[in-house]
Amino acid sequence: MTLKKKKRKLKTIGRIDKADFPALNLHNMEVKIDTGAYTSAIHCDEIEELEKDGKKQIKFKLSVADGKSNKNMELYAEQYALKNIKSSNGLYEERYVIESIIVLFGKTYPISLSLTNRSNMRYPILLGRQLLKKRFTVNVARKNISYKRKMKQCT
Repeated sequence: MTLKKKKRKLKTIGRIDKADFPALNLHNMEVKIDTGAYTSAIHCDEIEELEKDGKKQIKFKLSVADGKSNKNMELYAEQYALKNIKSSNGLYEERYVIESIIVLFGKTYPISLSLTNRSNMRYPILLGRQLLKKRFTVNVARKNISYKRKMKQCT
């Protein structure tokens, strides 16, 4: 006798969306879905490793556009690692990767975010396969599916 695994239905996500990162106090952030990227990435500057209260942590600055102006936020993370990440140009670079959470479709997921300068990119946050795998299918013809559902529930 074989046991059948329950097949989980994957949520459909578009090529871009807006997501919340409550641990970073970021809400309705524009994200680009990138099935070519393994690790998700977030734009930041001034990344430094330091010790505070006897614990190692990473300090970084996020520049967040809220539609009217840019806000510079200084953030800290204790859960991080230094990893070799293959960048869009095909070269490997050492990046700090932090552990956080993301909210899409009203559900919270763990996410690893590599800290990098994405100032030349249109979207400050990139969501890679590590997050998407076994959770989402991507429909490149659609956008803001999760965000539209969130706004509909708020009304």
